[in-house]
Amino acid sequence: MTRRPLPAVALLCAVLCLGLGADAGAQAKPEGEMRWALYITISPNWFDPGEVVGQLTPFWVLYAMHDALVKPMPGNLATPSLAESWTMSPDGRNYDFKLRENLKFHNGDSFTAEDVKFSFARAKGKLLHEKVKEVTVVSPSRVRFTLHEPWPDFMNYYGNVVSGAGWVVPKKYMEQVGPDGFKKHPIGLGPYKFVSHTVGVELVMEAFEGYWRKMPSVKRVVFKMVPESTTRVAMLKRGEVDIAYLLEAPQAIELKRDPNVRLAFSGGIAVFFLDFLDMWDPKSPWADQRVRLAASLALDRRSLSEAETLGASKPAGNFVPRTFEFALPLEPHPYDPARAKKLLAEAGYPNGFDAGEFHQLPPYFGLGEAIVGYLGAVGIRTTMRPMERAAYLSALQAKKLKGVCVCSSALYGNAASRMSEVIPTDGTFAYGGFPDVDALYKQQARETDRKKREALLHQIQQIVYDRVRIAPIFQYIWPSGIGPRVEEPALMLIDPYPWSAPLEEVRLKKR
Repeated sequence: MTRRPLPAVALLCAVLCLGLGADAGAQAKPEGEMRWALYITISPNWFDPGEVVGQLTPFWVLYAMHDALVKPMPGNLATPSLAESWTMSPDGRNYDFKLRENLKFHNGDSFTAEDVKFSFARAKGKLLHEKVKEVTVVSPSRVRFTLHEPWPDFMNYYGNVVSGAGWVVPKKYMEQVGPDGFKKHPIGLGPYKFVSHTVGVELVMEAFEGYWRKMPSVKRVVFKMVPESTTRVAMLKRGEVDIAYLLEAPQAIELKRDPNVRLAFSGGIAVFFLDFLDMWDPKSPWADQRVRLAASLALDRRSLSEAETLGASKPAGNFVPRTFEFALPLEPHPYDPARAKKLLAEAGYPNGFDAGEFHQLPPYFGLGEAIVGYLGAVGIRTTMRPMERAAYLSALQAKKLKGVCVCSSALYGNAASRMSEVIPTDGTFAYGGFPDVDALYKQQARETDRKKREALLHQIQQIVYDRVRIAPIFQYIWPSGIGPRVEEPALMLIDPYPWSAPLEEVRLKKR
C-alpha cells in the first residue's frame, strides 16, 4: 500500500487545522448566540447527509451538525477529519481509511467503521455506487473501499463536497428512528447539535463541547430563513441577525454607507450559465449553433456583474472555475449585439423569434429580468416563469422545463466533476448530449495518466465552448452584511467555499 504524500506546508496546515497541539480542557466554554439571515429555506432533507448530492447549500447544515472522513477545510481541500489517514493500493483499486478512535456522536453512540459503511450504502448519487465494488469493515477503526477498476476521481467524489457520501450518520440511531425520524431530530458528529427546526422560519443549534477538532466559540447558532433581501438588511441593521447572506446590489450599496456594519464578498465556486434546454430538438431555433452564439453575444456580462454584485462577479467563458484541476482557461464571449443580430439573420431569423419560456434559478430574479432584456434587444423574445427554488430544481432535474434557463453549477472537485451533471448525456441536469463528448468523458474517467487525462478534459471543454453547448455568464461572487458583534464570520476560510465554515471558527467580539 502507498501512503498519500503530503507536502510540508500542507502537513503543517493539517496539524494546525486539526488542533493537535491544543489542550481541549483549557479551551474557553462556548458563549453567546450568533444569528444568520439565509436567503432560501432550509429543507429537512439537508439534515441527512444521505440525501445530499449535487447542491452545495445543504453543506450549511452538514458542516454544522455532521462530519466526514475527509473534507475541504482551511488550507487543505482534502483534510483528514474522521479519518486520520488513508492509503491507496498500488493498483488503485483499494482505499483503506484509518479512523479516529473514541469519538462519540451527539447522543453518546460510539463512532466506528460500521457507521461509515452504513452511511455510504444509503447515500444518494449513482456514480460512487457504480464505481465501488464493496465496502469492508476491517476493524472498528479501519474501513476499506474496493473499486471495480482504478478510478482517479474516487477521493475527489468521496472526500469532497460533491456529495454527502463521505459524511457519517450513526447506524444504530438511524435504524431506530428511520429517515423521517432522523430528519425531525438529526444526530451527528459535528461541532453543533440540533436543538429545533421551525419549517420556513429558523434552525437552532447548540455547541457540542465534545467535538474532536476544537470546541466551538459560540454557544448557540441560529439560521433564520429570510427570502427578501430588504428584510435581511433591515434585520442586520436592527441587530436581529449578525450575518445577512447574499445581498442585492441596492441593499449592499446602502450598507456601504452605514458605519456600523461591513460588507464581505465571498463566492467563486458557482458559475451561472445559459442552458438551451430545447437545443436537442432539431425543429427548435436553439438547435442552431449560430442562434446559441447570438444569445451569448447578446449578454453584457460586466454590466450584469455591476448590477447584481457591484462588479465582484467575474465574467466567465467556462463554467469550470480556473482554479480547478484540469480547467481550460477560456475567455468569455464579448458583448456584441450587432453580431448577434447578424448571426440570427444568417440562421433565418432576421426579425428574431419567440423563444418561449425563460427559467431563472431562484432567488436571482433580478438577474433573470436583465438577461431577458438583453436577449429581447437582439430579437430573442422570452417570457420569464418565476418558480420557487425547490420546484425549479425538481422540474429541471425531471427534464420538464422548456425553452432556456439560467442555471448554476457549484459542484466542487475538478473539471470532470464540475461537468458531470450537465455535459454528459446521462448527467442529472442534461437534456441531451453529444456522442463524441460522451465517449471522451468516459475515456477520461478511466485514464490514470494525469497528462493524458488533462488533454482529454481540455478537449471536452474546448468542444463545449466551440459548439456553445452552454453560455457561461459569470463566476458568482456576492456581498454579505456583517454586524458589529462579529469578530470572525468565517467566510472564505475554506477557499472557495462561500459561506461561514467551519462553524467552530466563528467568533463574537468579547464584551
